[in-house]
Amino acid sequence: MKTILFIDGRNFLDKIRSAVGKKDIDFSIYNFRGLINKVLADIKTDERIFYFGKLIEHPETIQKSRELIEKLRLLKANLEKQGFKVILTGRVRGHIEKCIKGHETFTFKEKGVDVRIAVDIVSLACDNKLKTVIIGSSDSDLQPAIIELKNRKIDRIYLGFETSPNKGLTYTTNRTILIRNSEAADFLPKILI
Repeated sequence: MKTILFIDGRNFLDKIRSAVGKKDIDFSIYNFRGLINKVLADIKTDERIFYFGKLIEHPETIQKSRELIEKLRLLKANLEKQGFKVILTGRVRGHIEKCIKGHETFTFKEKGVDVRIAVDIVSLACDNKLKTVIIGSSDSDLQPAIIELKNRKIDRIYLGFETSPNKGLTYTTNRTILIRNSEAADFLPKILI
């Protein structure tokens, strides 16, 4: 039976941005392994998995789509080089949002990542392959899956951020580990500091 870290990639990156107060971080050179090794120093993990939505070119924003696809490719290469498994699932959809003053903005939303994480953790639990799950996400949609793990007597750890921990995930897990803002900043690329 394994101890596996499941990370909702987009959610995790957004939390790092918020923790360090920087919007533009080059995650293709961020030291994720260093951060995870520090905050999970007392826990031996058998696998570490990042999940991201699949990106496709959107006809209304070809150039922006291509930029995002390239950033994801570089991020995936960086994560794999650091020993993480990367799963591309669901999809990133473009849609038009109306702003307060009537203007329209084209935005991208990720769909299906939380569902895939939930299916993976419950499947592993049903196959008796999971001893401990570490959830690196602040998405409350994962709570039903985590409750099922509790019913199966599987250890559950919530890995969140001190800036905005998810109370529901804290409640449904055995243990909460919060990443401090300073810890997230310690592993920024040196050119940003």
